[in-house]
Amino acid sequence: MLKVENAQIKYGNFVAVENLTFEVAPGEIFGLLGANGSGKTTTFRVIMGLLTPSQGSVTYNDQVVSYETVNKIGYMIEERSLMTKLTVKNMMIYFGSLKGVSRTDILNRLDYWLHRFGVPEYRDKKIKELSKGNQQKIQFISALINEPTMLILDEPFSGLDVINMELFIEVIREQQAKGTLIIFSSHRIDQVEKFCQKVVILKKGVSVVEGIVKDIKKDYKKQNIHVIADYDISKVKAIAGVIDVKINELESIIKIESDDISERVFDYIKTCKNVKKFEVEAATLTEIFIERAGITHEEV
Repeated sequence: MLKVENAQIKYGNFVAVENLTFEVAPGEIFGLLGANGSGKTTTFRVIMGLLTPSQGSVTYNDQVVSYETVNKIGYMIEERSLMTKLTVKNMMIYFGSLKGVSRTDILNRLDYWLHRFGVPEYRDKKIKELSKGNQQKIQFISALINEPTMLILDEPFSGLDVINMELFIEVIREQQAKGTLIIFSSHRIDQVEKFCQKVVILKKGVSVVEGIVKDIKKDYKKQNIHVIADYDISKVKAIAGVIDVKINELESIIKIESDDISERVFDYIKTCKNVKKFEVEAATLTEIFIERAGITHEEV
């Protein structure tokens, strides 16, 4: 169990994170979200034991992270930490050794993961010879090589195409099934929403949203109605409780203040022609993130 309790983290007089509290249990995937400068990286550093909170506490299995416990943590950072002049094998031996893994286990695990990611031929290639996406695979393997019980993934999908992104998600799911505690951060909030049970959204070091994703979306109230029909947009916008109407090539999305407004909209839409779709769904986590973190769509 990871416990962050009323943690304050300072750089000199600057407070980077204030009064942060959350828990992550084994087998849970936890999303840590926020715009650049929100305190995510600082929080990761405290969890890793690289920084000590000024106030409060951060513990893993009831212990402060130290040299004795850090060996069971895997960390995939956003900025690549690969040694590009080394071969994949030699770099993995170095990283694995730092985590207390034997050379034999490192090489056996490396061979398994290289085959799993479809790149066994890269074992003796230098990192600098690999594409950005394949370097990302090697970075992921370096976080898994010690078979961690806590896995921290900061922007793991960077540089990946759709196929490899799905492969990463598959591996993350497998780690979860093994009971690995996973902390996940990504600008791809649609992916966070897909498989994180709990999230914290940070804004300037302060948690503005926290809890179970399905409960956050329920409490947010605002909803979206997906409609395919011939209707008068001005009449829909005139309905009390309708916030906005957005139209794309396939359908229109009517944003409403709460679920009860959907009945008013439906009362009008059902009188229109060619009604092919009327579907009410909760607001997306992206919408909640944008509103609560106070950023624009372009900054996500």
